[in-house]
Amino acid sequence: MQLGIRLHDTRKLPFEERVADVRRLGFACGHLALSKFIDEFSTADEALTPGLAMYIKNVFARNQVDIAVLGCYLNLATPNEEQLRKNIHRYMAHLRFASWLGCGVVGTETGAPNEKYAFTPECHTEEALRTFIANLRPVVEYAEKMGVVLAIEPVYRHIVWNPSRARRVLDEIGSPNLQIIFDPVNLLDLENYRDREAVFEEAMDLLGEDIAMVHLKDFIVRDGKMVSVGCGLGEMDPTAVLRFIKERKPYIHATLEDTKPENNQQVKDFVLKKYAEA
Repeated sequence: MQLGIRLHDTRKLPFEERVADVRRLGFACGHLALSKFIDEFSTADEALTPGLAMYIKNVFARNQVDIAVLGCYLNLATPNEEQLRKNIHRYMAHLRFASWLGCGVVGTETGAPNEKYAFTPECHTEEALRTFIANLRPVVEYAEKMGVVLAIEPVYRHIVWNPSRARRVLDEIGSPNLQIIFDPVNLLDLENYRDREAVFEEAMDLLGEDIAMVHLKDFIVRDGKMVSVGCGLGEMDPTAVLRFIKERKPYIHATLEDTKPENNQQVKDFVLKKYAEA
């Protein structure tokens, strides 16, 4: 396992210093959300040129940090046609940029059938799924042209909310350029968190061959809500997921989520200890 971190969870520093700090902290890779990690220069669509890609690529390479994921978490099911057009344009800009950047995947979640990108019961309907698949298809076709993998992340409160639904999307699109980001905690909600081991097993069984990278975090239940926290700071035993990684996904990128600068070393040490024991 190549353990990394969501880059915008790290200590805020100028871009080049911040990448160097990621390496100093002992992380091998990172999840890069351009606008959340970089503010010294523009990362708008028009700024995503080959020159910028090669500059960023060289900074990361110099520090021996892989870009595991280039994040583009925009709603592909919005009913606002103008916003949908802009979102698809942004996805295509990221896919093109990723082809120059040499990153692992372009990552995204799966949206909601409303402009607020908010959970409603309609998220889990057949109609919402059909809309998502229809809008995803041209994005995947562009990923194929760019030679880049687009990886979708199933989330309970989004349209692709369980492993079987994710399997269906993969099968209906039918492209080797569409794969999965496996975030176990994102498959949980108050409805099913007590059955989490079964949920994780189903995901690993149905989606295992198409899992391109992993997000690692934990959760607690507080005031009737699930709250995400760093690994080892909540209720979850990650052993089954780490064993899956160890046995079936050698050297996969796995990035920590929901850490803070003051606890990322504690969380990293916890994950590495559990991985060694798995």
